[in-house]
Amino acid sequence: MSLMQRKELEGVLLVDKPSDHTSHDVVARLRRKLNMKRIGHAGTLDPMATGLMILLIGKATRISQYLVSLDKEYEGTIELGKVTDSQDAQGEVMETRPVPPLTEDEVKKAFAGFLGDQYQLPPMYSAIKIDGVPLYKQARKGVEVEREPRFIRVMSFDLTRFALPHLDFRLRCTKGTYVRTIAHDLGQRIGCGAHLSALRRTATDKFNISQALTLDAIEALPIPEIEKRLIPVIDAAPSVAL
Repeated sequence: MSLMQRKELEGVLLVDKPSDHTSHDVVARLRRKLNMKRIGHAGTLDPMATGLMILLIGKATRISQYLVSLDKEYEGTIELGKVTDSQDAQGEVMETRPVPPLTEDEVKKAFAGFLGDQYQLPPMYSAIKIDGVPLYKQARKGVEVEREPRFIRVMSFDLTRFALPHLDFRLRCTKGTYVRTIAHDLGQRIGCGAHLSALRRTATDKFNISQALTLDAIEALPIPEIEKRLIPVIDAAPSVAL
């Protein structure tokens, strides 16, 4: 085997995740394309969500913890009046209520109530493990498990389009924040219920969706071209010594 064939790719690849893909699906497709097993990611996205995923190729998997801890930015849509069991559009509608004649200012005030430091109760439909079992597996059985609230911070939560029963938003928050739980809780505070109907991660700290390639685009590229797209570890995480 030649030196070139033995050389393993290393670096950070920014991917625009398609809808209806799990984060594991994204990693699996890249493993097939690059013929590599050592590929990870720095932060999951729900299957419904699209947008920025940071893929760690080769030895870059070592900086996972650093990149996972970075702040995130999202754009999305909340639909008022319908509560789902998963808190997003992929769940079953559990309750439907009339949407009150809200004004744009009233919605903005409700959004402002989510700003700052707070504790958030993770949803049952999540990958968090309790006693080694992911919560979503218990949720599918109809079992409600006691779970610890998590500390989060919401730095900004802006209304970008007011079109009842739909509210478009832009949100910046710390790692571990469940945006669909914010949507659900907003509906509870307003009194009509709500769920997250669309979500797109647009940034993770300095990494922006404009820098990312779709999976289809990556799969169409020859390996040397993909290698050119890799961000060196020293640039992705300059403060982390490998």
